[in-house]
Amino acid sequence: MSLYIGNVKIKGNLFLGPMAGVTDLPFRVLCKEQGAALVFTEMVSAKGILYNNKNTDSLLEIAEEERPAALQLFGSDPDILADMAKRIEGRNFDILDINMGCPVPKVVKNGEGSALMKEPELVGKIVNKVSKAINKPVTVKIRMGFNLDSINAVEIAKIAEDNGAAAVTVHGRTREQYYKGKANWDIIGQVKEVVSIPVIGSGDVQTPMDARRMLEQTGCDGIMIARGARGNPWIFAQINEFLNNGTTLPKPDIDEVKRTILRHGRLSIQFKGEYTGIREMRKHIAWYTAGYPQSARLRNKTNEIETIEDLEKLLEEFAP
Repeated sequence: MSLYIGNVKIKGNLFLGPMAGVTDLPFRVLCKEQGAALVFTEMVSAKGILYNNKNTDSLLEIAEEERPAALQLFGSDPDILADMAKRIEGRNFDILDINMGCPVPKVVKNGEGSALMKEPELVGKIVNKVSKAINKPVTVKIRMGFNLDSINAVEIAKIAEDNGAAAVTVHGRTREQYYKGKANWDIIGQVKEVVSIPVIGSGDVQTPMDARRMLEQTGCDGIMIARGARGNPWIFAQINEFLNNGTTLPKPDIDEVKRTILRHGRLSIQFKGEYTGIREMRKHIAWYTAGYPQSARLRNKTNEIETIEDLEKLLEEFAP
């Protein structure tokens, strides 16, 4: 199935969600190859763009082969967000997403991320100004509410739509919950009932069966997979196969996992240089190998690797 976000055609309904320190360019390329219809960048600070932060610039890089891609901005000042959106409009992204769901304390303390769930009027101003500033579709990612006493995803989603948002992603937890407990999918269905723009469901999709249940239970237009994709880019192929043909693909064998780790490592080095690229692979290797025999021993050795040769040697020795 396909869906439109604004004028952008998305050939499928599975999205790779934004994760700081995870969804960089190399990982997005791997997920796109496995069937993610739309991939999201790590969240990018609007103020980081304003002050020409060196690290921010690399977060804005998007390869042609990962498109369509959504770039996620965070901030709380409508004018800065609109001005920075305009400044980067010529970059290689297709959709601009505004983060209104990040629960991290330092972000919330600045009035950004999920703190915006407490400011419906400000949400309206942000979406209005940003969507008028650029010609690309603007979307928002929200939570159920800030806490259980202020569940207002329906209100926020409607405000976003009324001010020009082209789609909304709803994560079924409050900011207070972080990622604990169970995601409440009912709120996704409630948002779907009141807006006419596409609604993307998020939270606790770890298997193809989860994906089917979310679609059936909420009526959402698409599914965002974030933590379920860490070390598991194959989840997109598995869900697509299950939804389209009812077939359950097997878990990749260890040789496929090792090949993917090595390719991921090479892409990471190509994008970030060997020093940073290999060090950033350490956490990915832990995720890729979780659940395989001897993976604990491998994880201990992972912290010693510093070069591509070290990675190749480590993988040669890993034969569970």
